Amino acid sequence: MTQQHFNEDLCDFLRRSPTPFHAVATMSAELKANGFESLDTADQPLEPGGKYLVERNGSSLAAFIVGTELGPSAGVRMVGAHTDSPCLMVKPQPERSKQGYFQLGVQVYGGALLNPWFDRDLSLAGRVSFEAPDGTLNSALVDFKSAVAIIPSLAIHLDREANSSRSINSQTDIVPVLAQIADGETPDFRTLLRERVLTEHPEYEVKQVLDFEMSFYDCQPASLVGLKEEFLASARLDNLLSCFTGMRALLQADTSCTTLLICNDHEEVGSLSAAGAQGPMLTSILKRLAGDDASYAMLVERSLMISADNAHGVHPNFADRHDENHGPRLNAGAVIKINANQRYATNSETAALYRLLAEREGVPVQSFVVRTDMACGSTIGPITAGGTGVRTLDIGVPTFAMHSIRELAGTADAWNLCKVLSRFYNHRGSLTAD
Repeated sequence: MTQQHFNEDLCDFLRRSPTPFHAVATMSAELKANGFESLDTADQPLEPGGKYLVERNGSSLAAFIVGTELGPSAGVRMVGAHTDSPCLMVKPQPERSKQGYFQLGVQVYGGALLNPWFDRDLSLAGRVSFEAPDGTLNSALVDFKSAVAIIPSLAIHLDREANSSRSINSQTDIVPVLAQIADGETPDFRTLLRERVLTEHPEYEVKQVLDFEMSFYDCQPASLVGLKEEFLASARLDNLLSCFTGMRALLQADTSCTTLLICNDHEEVGSLSAAGAQGPMLTSILKRLAGDDASYAMLVERSLMISADNAHGVHPNFADRHDENHGPRLNAGAVIKINANQRYATNSETAALYRLLAEREGVPVQSFVVRTDMACGSTIGPITAGGTGVRTLDIGVPTFAMHSIRELAGTADAWNLCKVLSRFYNHRGSLTAD
């Protein structure tokens, strides 16, 4: 595969993954097409060379290979990422009728950069739970795909200070407009969802929509931009780019080593959920791989996790927001993320292994340390390290406009990261220093 084909596939994956539910469904389909099977029962035996897949909540996924030469007790080569991104989620009773317009109330999910949400063509996607005529409970994924909403800006004539001191009230200012309605008309969002389920899933009968998890997203698809197409612009690069890269690396892994990819939901809101990195999903899989307590202790001691989550590239207009020696550039390699206060889980040993693998693969590496006078974000890395005891490295592709409705990365970086992750999955040497 070439870098061009890799990025074309990445763009297609981003287009088909407007929500964590859709991302997991898309990854699951590709993994199953490449020999992974769903692990459905607790007593199903794990065979050497077997390829298995586990889902939680439809929004988190783990895929792993049981090594034929280096079994689980020899250490698991793990890559972690997250499926969620900041967005606008529809409230449970969202209908608003104001000045003849039908609007939907939203909650801000995660630390979204709100200004770019104005004046964008928005669609809706998510999961709908409903009752069938026979009384059974079902769920289905829906995606309106076309532009069904917009959040219009207030004209500059009515807000003369907009360019100098504009602030956004998340309760009143970012309410999407879906339609014009007549006086006395009372739109019902659940009726709209029922019609959409029936359109997308004619195999279902829907008596009533009971609940939903729906979010707005930007209709503009991912694209390559720049005079030399050196940039990738898209929604949800943080962190579906890492999910895709980890999955492609796992698909290139042979069966000699025990390897695992986990993509958790809810990272953007702290990871404390049944499907999040603070939940039991990964630990339960590792214990199942180990088989008993003694083997589990050896597995933890000999394993290593690479937590892949985008890094802040040095912005040419705001270079002073970075430490002068740690300003990662786009298309100059993935970034080892380091923080003395353990906001990232990297230590010298885990960083050294990544540098060694990257050197052998012939790809560049950068380092990131936040300015000492600025707060530092975090990832699933410290959560995974603290919850499992597994040595962990935090790595990320440098990105502009993180948490915007449209982010920007370099077209070479994810491709090169995939090379290193693939080498890591196939690395037969020790994962720890002697």
